[in-house]
This record gives sequence, C-alpha cells and structure tokens, in this order.
Amino acid sequence: MTTNDRPIVVSMGDPAGIGPEVIARAWDARAAHALPPFVVVGDPRAIAAAWRGPVARVASPAEAVAAFPSALPVLAIEAGGAIVPGAPDADGARMALDALGLAVGLARSAAARALVTGPVAKAQLYAIGFTQPGQTEFVADRCGIARENAVMMLAGPGLRVVPLTVHVPLADVPRLLTTELIVARARVTARALRRDFGIAAPRLAIAGLNPHAGENGALGREEIDVIAPAVAQLLDEGLDVVGPLAADTMFHARARAGYDAALCAYHDQALVPLKALHFDEGVNMTLGLPIVRTSPDHGTAFALAGRGEAEAGPTIAAIAMAHAAATARETG
Repeated sequence: MTTNDRPIVVSMGDPAGIGPEVIARAWDARAAHALPPFVVVGDPRAIAAAWRGPVARVASPAEAVAAFPSALPVLAIEAGGAIVPGAPDADGARMALDALGLAVGLARSAAARALVTGPVAKAQLYAIGFTQPGQTEFVADRCGIARENAVMMLAGPGLRVVPLTVHVPLADVPRLLTTELIVARARVTARALRRDFGIAAPRLAIAGLNPHAGENGALGREEIDVIAPAVAQLLDEGLDVVGPLAADTMFHARARAGYDAALCAYHDQALVPLKALHFDEGVNMTLGLPIVRTSPDHGTAFALAGRGEAEAGPTIAAIAMAHAAATARETG
C-alpha cells in the first residue's frame, strides 16, 4: 500500500461528547487546512446527531480514501443504545473503547498512516472495566511498549512541552522526579524530535522544580541533587541540553527560540504556558511509539455536545500534526 492509499484513522471518542462534531467539522475544513484523507471509527449516528453533512459508511481504509473528497468516511461501530449528545452512558463507553481498539489495530498494521484519538470519559470507561489510566497507556500496551517509555508531549505552533510527571498530586512530584526519569524522558523526546519533526539536532531545555531553579539550594535541592546530574549525563551522551532553568523565564518568545522542547517537572508547569499560548491549537502527541498518535488537547465537554459551539481547531491541529509526523517518518 502506498501513502496515497492510506488515510489517517480517527477514533471517535465518547459518542455523547463533542468528538463526533469536531471531527465532522474538521472534514468540513479539510480544504482550508489542506488536511489529508482521514477515516472515523465509531457510530455514524453520533455524527448525524451533531452535524448534517454527508457521511459515507466504508468497509476499509482504502475505500475511505476514495470517499473522502465528497463525504466523511466512517468505519461503523455502533453503540448498543440511543445516542444523546451530552448524556454519556455505558453503551457509548463500550463503543468508544471498541473504536479505539480497532483504530490502534489499523495503525499498527500500517493500513492507516497515523492515529488520532478523540476524547473519552475516563469515569465511563472505568465503569465498564477499563483498567488502564487512560488512552495513552492503552495505546502503548497494544503497541507492546512499556508505559514508562510512552512520553506525553503537548505541542503548538510555537512551543513543545513534556511534563516529566503527569497526573499525580503536586506533593508527590519531588519523590517521583528522579535523575533516571529525566534521562529516559529526554532520550525519548530527542529521538522523536528527529524522527517525527525532522529536527536533526534537537535542543532540549529542562525546567527546575523550585522557584528560581532552587536559588543554589536556598529554595530546595532537587535542582542540585536530581536535575543537574541528569543534564550532565545527557550532555555526556551528546545531546544538546540546558538546565535546570527557572521556569518563570523559560516561556517568553526569546527564550522559546533557544530550544525545540521544554521538559517540565510537573503537569501545570508544562500545560499552563502551552494552553496560554495555543489553547485552540494544542495537540497531545505520544512519543516513543512505533506508530504516530496524536489527540486534541481537550476533553469530552459534554456540556457543549449537540449545541454546535465546540471548537474544531484542536482536532484540525491533531490531524495536521499526525500527517506531518507520518510524512517525516515515511520520507526520513
């Protein structure tokens, strides 16, 4: 199969959320944003409940490429019950999980060029027996990759950030932030910047944990005892790394020009600047996988579902970034 025969595969996410609508609106904007062919895996009824455009049920990714210019192609997986925008239920969660599994399989088998995952409701998934922390871990498991080697990057047009610790209480961060963790995450990030973004010599910046990067130990010793040894090891390995840097001066325009990705100590240290700069363009990309996987950086937004008010920008950006990364791999 050639690149032109293979679409990007998009798992719908929870059918009661905004996923169906923003995916459909991304298809509407395909020409304006030069989006490549993509195929949705999920329940066509969820799209019909939120959008009145043309839908083509297809049986294969190749068929989706042929249908894409005139209709939104859908590989149908139907939920067991009725679909009501804004009203999630167990049937919808099962459909979302089945769609995710099929979409990962299509990307793993190379029937699709890349994977974009729509937003899911974790509480609904947990209620039906889902055991992974989230979609990232599910995808990593299906790809045979250890979860600790699947690294989350949030990216926009002017900033890429990697949170070294993610969904954990802030009080636990000093214990979880280790030299070994920083080195491992930095290696994965550098490899991905080369492979998926075409950056031959990636430049990494590593943030300190404490105010003013610890002020030489006066405000905490993590920079001295944990982060600086990691930076030294990475420099010895030949990577272009600076740090630990004071986080409050890392994200203005001149500072951002000096690195290709910032590794941050905890969730909000990374996501606050990313969302402040690129709220409607932020993409969640999983690094370290054998496939390209991106996701719009937002949730199900059940309160907006069915109202025609959801912003499609993050989904458009996720598809565009998946296309760019897949192209970099195909031509690299």
